[in-house]
Amino acid sequence: MPVEFLGIAATNDGSETTARSGASFDKEYTLRLARAHEDHGWDRVLFAYGSGSPDPAPAAAYVAGRLDRLRILLAHRPNVSYPTFAAKTFATLDRISEGRLAVHFITGGNDHEQGREGDTLTKDERYARTREYIRIVKKIWTTHEPFDHEGEHYRFHDFVSDVFPVQQPRPDVSFGGSSPAAYAAGGAEADVYCLWGEPLAETALQIVAVKAAAAAAGRADVPRIQVAFRPIIAPTEELAWEKAHRTLAAIRQRRRAGGPARRGQGGVTEAAAPENTGSQRLIAIAGAGERYDRALWTPTAAATGGAGNSNALVGTPETVARALLDYYDLGVDILSARGYDLLDDAVDFGRYVIPLVREEVAKRDAARAAAHPTAVPQDRLTGVGG
Repeated sequence: MPVEFLGIAATNDGSETTARSGASFDKEYTLRLARAHEDHGWDRVLFAYGSGSPDPAPAAAYVAGRLDRLRILLAHRPNVSYPTFAAKTFATLDRISEGRLAVHFITGGNDHEQGREGDTLTKDERYARTREYIRIVKKIWTTHEPFDHEGEHYRFHDFVSDVFPVQQPRPDVSFGGSSPAAYAAGGAEADVYCLWGEPLAETALQIVAVKAAAAAAGRADVPRIQVAFRPIIAPTEELAWEKAHRTLAAIRQRRRAGGPARRGQGGVTEAAAPENTGSQRLIAIAGAGERYDRALWTPTAAATGGAGNSNALVGTPETVARALLDYYDLGVDILSARGYDLLDDAVDFGRYVIPLVREEVAKRDAARAAAHPTAVPQDRLTGVGG
C-alpha cells in the first residue's frame, strides 16, 4: 500500500521555538505554508483545533478553494457543535475541496482545556459522546431520508441533510488516543487511528490494541495507522544533532518566556502533570531514555511536558527516512511530520525525506507483490498480531 504524508496547516508562523510574527490568523502565511506542502510532495495537512485558536473549518475552506491537490484533515471537537450542524459543515467542505476532506475527531484529554468552552463531562463520558457523535455524522452523510435519533447525548427528530459529500460513501474519519477507552472508541469507528511517535516496540503494542478493539467491535477490517513525529534533519549526523540541541534550548527558552506550553495550549501546563494517557506515555518514555531505535529522540517531548506530537526523529534525510520505514514495516502507512520552523522544515522534508521513503516503499511493495501475488494489503501488518 502506498505511504501517505501528513503535514500541518498552521494559521501563523509561531511554534514551540518561536513566537508568531503576526496575527493568530495570517491568511497569507496560511496559504503559503499549505502551498509549500502541495508543491513538495505532501498528501494532506492537518487543521488543528484549540479552544482560543482560529476556527479551522473556514481556514480549511480558504485553503481548499485555492489549491488543487492537497487534501485536508480537519480536527473537530464534538463539544463545540451539534452533530447535525457539523455533518453539514463537513459535507460542504468536501464539496468546496472536491472530495479532499477527512475529519479528525478529538475527544479531549484535558479537563481545563475542555472547560474553556463549557465542556464539563468526564473523560469516559466524553469518549461515549464522541462515539455517538461519529455514528450520527456518518449516518447523516449517507442517509437521504429523514430519521430520528434518541441517544445518550443527542436527540433529534425528522432530520435529513440537503448537502452530501463528494466522496462516496463518505469521507474518512480519524481518531487518536492511547487509553483503553480510546482504543475501544477508535477501534470501533475510525478509518484511521492516530498515534504519537513512540519507540517501535511500544508502537507495535498499540497497533495490536487497536486491532483487538476493532475485532471486539465486530469489524472485519481494521483502521489504518498513522504515527506522528517532529523531524530534525541536516546534511550530516553531526549537524543534525547540533540542530536538535539548539531546538531543545529554544523550546526551553520559549517556555520560560511564557510560550504556548506554559499557558497550557496543547493540553498541558508547566505546573501540572498531563491528564491524558498519550502525554503520560511520552513523559514515561522520555524518563526511561533519551534515544531509541534508529533516530527517536525524547528530550523535546520531556521539555514540553508530553504536549502532543513532540518526540523527534534526528539525523540526515537518509537516517530519518530509514527510521520512518521501520514504522512502515510495523504497519504504519500514514506518516505525520511537523518541524519547528514550519515552512522551511516542510520544504526540506518534502525535498529530501519524502522521495526516499516513497522510493523504498515502492520497491518493498513490488517485491512483496512478486513474492506473494495473492496477498491482500493487510498481510503487510507483520509483527503486530493477526
